Amino acid sequence: MAQPVLSVRSLEKRVRNRTLVKDVSFDVYPGQVFGFLGPNGAGKTTTIRMIVGLIRPTAGEITIGGYKVRTDPLRAMQEVGCIVENPDMYPYLSGRENLLQLARMQGVEAVHRIDEVAKLVHLEDRLDDKVRTYSLGMRQRLGIAQALLNNPKLLILDEPTNGLDPAGIRELRTFLQALAKDGLAVFISSHLLSEIELLCDHVAIIRDGSVIKTGAIDTLLAGTADDVSWRVDKPDAARRVLEDVLRSHGIVAEVTESTKGSLICRMTDDLVAEAVSNLEAHGCKVFEAARRRISLEDFFLQTTSGAAV
Repeated sequence: MAQPVLSVRSLEKRVRNRTLVKDVSFDVYPGQVFGFLGPNGAGKTTTIRMIVGLIRPTAGEITIGGYKVRTDPLRAMQEVGCIVENPDMYPYLSGRENLLQLARMQGVEAVHRIDEVAKLVHLEDRLDDKVRTYSLGMRQRLGIAQALLNNPKLLILDEPTNGLDPAGIRELRTFLQALAKDGLAVFISSHLLSEIELLCDHVAIIRDGSVIKTGAIDTLLAGTADDVSWRVDKPDAARRVLEDVLRSHGIVAEVTESTKGSLICRMTDDLVAEAVSNLEAHGCKVFEAARRRISLEDFFLQTTSGAAV
């Protein structure tokens, strides 16, 4: 199994008598798009600042690309590209000139990568235009190009969709997923839960400074998918059949009707297969039987007890 690009272990940050972050642990692997979620004041920004070396942890260990941030910060930071919200750049310079300003501080290799990263973010045709002529989405891509100049293994983005319209958000999502397919680990903190669900494959949810849930989104949400929605031609007859199936297994559960006319009940996959056979045997046509998976937003609110993002 691949080694994690970012490994956070028992991270803690205390300021005077306040504990901002406590016992935070998670791993981010190559090719993952990892979402970092939490209510306001949960400790997201503090954790990110510790990861990129802006503040020192009180306790715990952060390893990036095999290098410990505490003992080998320069080598660790060479493995990271980072953007916090909207990237800063000079509007009166071209995209190429903006990249060149940063690349000169990072060395000859970074200078030689300017055309390569411009192609990666699909700005090669506009690289010599002034940045003031760029759309917000293009500026965001130019910011990502800046973050990729040092050929990092980990890309950290804090609220990357701020200010983007739906088309720009979709464009950014497609682009980041393409980078991940090439092996880059992408770590994103965002308050747009619907977008995180579309973009990320793994998440960690932090509340009151502690990570309370972490794992693959599909796995986390699949564990909540107990209800099955039935679309049939004879709802009244089908309701009786479904109740009989549940009752025959000692389950006392109500079969309800949704606002769209479908029947809703809670049952396991084995019972679903049995229910389909029984419905057909009683002359009820089954047009659809679908397990209802809650959204990441619903899961987040349940997990954090309704706290604001």
